Amino acid sequence: MQNPLRSIQQIFTQQSNSSFLFILITAFLSVMGIGLVIPVIPFIVIKYVSNSHPHTVAFYVGLLISSYAFCQFFGAPVLGALSDRFGRRPVLLLCQLGSVIGYLLFGLGGSLWVLFLGRIIDGITGGDISTIFAYVADITEPRERGKSFGLIGAVIGLGFILGPTIGGIASNISLTAPFFLAAGVTILNMLFGFFVLPESLDPQQRSNNFTLKHLNPFVQLQFALKKPTLRILLLAGLFYFLPFAVLQGINAVFLKDTLHFTPFIIGLLFLLIGLFDIITQGFLSGKLLPKFGEKRLMTAGLFFTGLFYLLSSFLTLVPSVYLVIFGTIIYSFGSGLWEPAFNALVSHSSAPQEQGRVQGANQSVQSLTRIVGPLLAAGLYQIHWGLPYLSCAVLSLIGIWIVVSLIKPVTRTDVEYKNG
Repeated sequence: MQNPLRSIQQIFTQQSNSSFLFILITAFLSVMGIGLVIPVIPFIVIKYVSNSHPHTVAFYVGLLISSYAFCQFFGAPVLGALSDRFGRRPVLLLCQLGSVIGYLLFGLGGSLWVLFLGRIIDGITGGDISTIFAYVADITEPRERGKSFGLIGAVIGLGFILGPTIGGIASNISLTAPFFLAAGVTILNMLFGFFVLPESLDPQQRSNNFTLKHLNPFVQLQFALKKPTLRILLLAGLFYFLPFAVLQGINAVFLKDTLHFTPFIIGLLFLLIGLFDIITQGFLSGKLLPKFGEKRLMTAGLFFTGLFYLLSSFLTLVPSVYLVIFGTIIYSFGSGLWEPAFNALVSHSSAPQEQGRVQGANQSVQSLTRIVGPLLAAGLYQIHWGLPYLSCAVLSLIGIWIVVSLIKPVTRTDVEYKNG
């Protein structure tokens, strides 16, 4: 196995160190912005609602998180089409500027509508991951793209893990400090990119067409749903990612209300999830996949995450910190089993020349769950605090049934492709 540090060094020697560093930082900041708000958002919202009842706070928290995902889902194809027409550089810099404005608006606050405006602007310009991958494809030799994409994927994963942690730690200064910190770092990165980032797309290769079809986020999803094997996989994925989106939408509110956790403690919990997830994905899954196969690991992953949701629903009866820590470890173990196995089956389900569209469809499903999940969580929270988690446990159980009953084990020889 090749030394990862050597792989990174090879990637950097093939293109401008500065421009690729900007791409890595931009990918990290883009994903970090999704989780940065999670630990602090209920504590900020409560300042701007006349009725500080937990149900009211949960409603606005869910709406704010969902509005970001909604704008990101519909903004991503627009940004991708703009980058094909006008080049990658202006789009990437514009996205950085949009994030700065969004962070500042949310940090300054003053009223709920300002918070929503900040998340909407940040969401519209937060769908720049596709442009980031397009930039790397422009500047990287085909045989080396896998390494470059893998490195960006690792940075994106790090952003998901550290986003809530950074938000929780910075909240020790003030509730708005995470947003001003993120705005400052993003400004510096934007200025860095302005001076070092060259355009990667030659004018001769740019698209001359800019039609409504290019702006439709459902196009890739429609393509994927025509494939029976992939359709079942994405259906199974729906019952993993939707509960996760519910968790993102309500967990901070729930922990604040039941155990009176601070943003700092909530951020540390997400760090704990990330650390155990890295251990499971980086070490255990690689050893378990050849022995048990993707289908069994997906089933086990859903079982353990479902068990976490079930245990969490009892926190209203037994508000125990130890139960939270135990459940968090179980969840991390389950997600670490599910994600590599699921991604492997999704990749195996289509031919190499279709991988981009297939992964795009996978991301579309996940984006849709991030829109629906927080709203579902807020609605269920109005009925009972533990109901969002109990519902997630039921969704996980349905997911297990789909995996066990409908998904056939896929071997590499099956990928020659019998899925229609």
